[in-house]
Amino acid sequence: MKRGSTQDRVSASQPESQFGPLLKTVSRSFYLSLRFLPEGVREPLGLAYLLARTSDTLADASDAALGVRLEALDALMQALESAHENECGSECGSDSLTALLAEIQCPNPAEAALLRKAEELVGCFARLQAPLREEVLSVLRTITGGQRGDLVRFGYASASAPQALPRAEDTVAYTYAVAGCVGEFWTRICALQTPGFSRLQTAELIELGRIFGQGLQLVNILRDLPEDLRMGRCYLPLEALQEAKLKVSDLLENPTKARPVFEHWLMQAEVWLEAGAAYTKGIRGRRLRFSVALPRLLGVETLALLRRNPPLETGHRLRVTRGTVLKCALKALLS
Repeated sequence: MKRGSTQDRVSASQPESQFGPLLKTVSRSFYLSLRFLPEGVREPLGLAYLLARTSDTLADASDAALGVRLEALDALMQALESAHENECGSECGSDSLTALLAEIQCPNPAEAALLRKAEELVGCFARLQAPLREEVLSVLRTITGGQRGDLVRFGYASASAPQALPRAEDTVAYTYAVAGCVGEFWTRICALQTPGFSRLQTAELIELGRIFGQGLQLVNILRDLPEDLRMGRCYLPLEALQEAKLKVSDLLENPTKARPVFEHWLMQAEVWLEAGAAYTKGIRGRRLRFSVALPRLLGVETLALLRRNPPLETGHRLRVTRGTVLKCALKALLS
């Protein structure tokens, strides 16, 4: 496979190797995919993932006040904006970020370790070449914008006072802000770093990447429905529930009545995941194809699990087994 020039790649720090153990603890399937990517693609994607997980950890820090979480998200983005503009590393705008991070406690050891590395990650970002920095910053603007909107919308929601996204287009927009934009970003990074990787026009591949990313996120939404509802968050649209003569509280209290709404979005996820199959066929390179095929296969397996065991009617969080992950990894390699 032809790779991008040295000038196009990360010039220092090698975040995938430096933060490899951290990546492994915060992501099971992504870390497996990432290890197979060409170096010029692996480094910016790994760094972007860790920064996105950092912002997600800040947004989900339920022990911290809502205002603190919003400020922390803003401080992280300000540090990245400053690092991009001035190429000055973690010292750019880090005082407010450092102070806010000190206020956030994470019971999860991996997430706590991630926050401790936040300023180092900003430093790694500053050492990326300018085109890569611009792409990483662009996708993080979209992701943190979605996280910020999520906090504002659900900041005071609870199991006794649940909130739902109003319309179907809001659910679709959420899947884009969290993951559809990542599919676009992934494609643009590959276009920068591995010229000739695509069998299709880049614009067509970017569109497929967007839809595929949205499908993966919708799978996560459906899998995590009970857990989100217990926190007062409903990512299924209120208009669909009302059409079925349901309230948000009915999803947990009368889950069988909500099955038609759930199955509608399950079918939507299946349709969107098919874009992943087209995306895989549209790219060259065994490593890149594996990195796309694996999450799609895991998404398909998860949907099959959710169809057999509707999560609203199941007493525990559903998750594919390690054996299934290994089976999907082997199938992705053979594909």
